[in-house]
Amino acid sequence: MFNKIALSIAVLIAPLALHAQHKPPSPPKSLRLYVFNCGSLDISDPERFRFKKEELATTNLSVGCYLIVHPKGTLMWDVGAVPDSALKPGEKSALEGYATITETLKSLLEKIGYEPSDIEYLAFSHYHYDHIANANQFANATWLVRKVERDAMFAAKPPDKVNPKNYSELKNSKTVIIPTDDYDVFRDGTVVMKLAPGHTPGHQVLFLKLKKTGPIVLSGDLYHYPEERKLKRVPTFETDQQQTVETREKIEAFLKESGAQLWIQHDYAAFAKLKKAPQYYE
Repeated sequence: MFNKIALSIAVLIAPLALHAQHKPPSPPKSLRLYVFNCGSLDISDPERFRFKKEELATTNLSVGCYLIVHPKGTLMWDVGAVPDSALKPGEKSALEGYATITETLKSLLEKIGYEPSDIEYLAFSHYHYDHIANANQFANATWLVRKVERDAMFAAKPPDKVNPKNYSELKNSKTVIIPTDDYDVFRDGTVVMKLAPGHTPGHQVLFLKLKKTGPIVLSGDLYHYPEERKLKRVPTFETDQQQTVETREKIEAFLKESGAQLWIQHDYAAFAKLKKAPQYYE
C-alpha cells in the first residue's frame, strides 16, 4: 500500500518538478528574430484579392509566427491561424477553414528552449483569425494592443474573420494600450510597432533593427501577395481601402528612408526561403 501511495505521489509531483526546473535561455547580447512556420492558407478564391489565378505565382499563403528576443525581454508577434489544440496526438496535420498546420506553436517554441509562459510581451499585426489562433497560450504575457483593435475584438458583435474563443483569455491579461502611432517596445529603437491602418482600423507593422541582417519590417497584412505590391492591388475586404492605399505609401516611404527590407508575412515563396528556428536572424 505504501509503495502504491508513494508511486502515485511521484507521478503527481514529476510534472511539477520538471516545470520548476525549466529556465528559458539567457538573454542574448543583441536582438534576435526567430521565424516559425505556423502553417499555410490554401486560397481558392484570389478574386477577393483582386487577382485571377493566372496572375499569381501561387495562390497559397504562408503563416508565420515570430519571436523577437531582446536583451531586455521577449515579444511574440502573431501566433498562427490554427490553434494548437486542433492538432491531435498522432495526427500529421490539422485543418480549419483555409488554414493547415503540421506542428504546434508550443512545440516549435520548446525546440529553442521557450514555453509560452516565458514570453513577456504579446502583439499582433491585427485581429484576423489567421494571426491570433494561439493567443490564449500567452495570456500571462503583457498584451501590447491599440484600443480600436481591442475594442473590436471584445465588442458584443466582433468583426468578421475572428474567432473570439481563441483569444478570450486576453480579456483579463495585463494590457498596455498603445498611445502613439510608433511604439518603441524596448525603448532603444530596435523593436518598433508602427500604426498601418486600412486592413483593420488598428493594423500595424513591426520594424526590427538587427545588427547583422539590417533593418526589416514585418508586414502583417499590409500586403498578402508580392504581386499586390507590384501591381498596387487592394483586397476587397479591407476595412478602409483608401486608407490602405495611403498607409502603403507611408510605409514604402519609411522603407526608403530607413533602408529596411519588407518581409511580406504571407508571401509563400519568400517565406519558404527564410531561416526557421532554431536558426535565427540577428
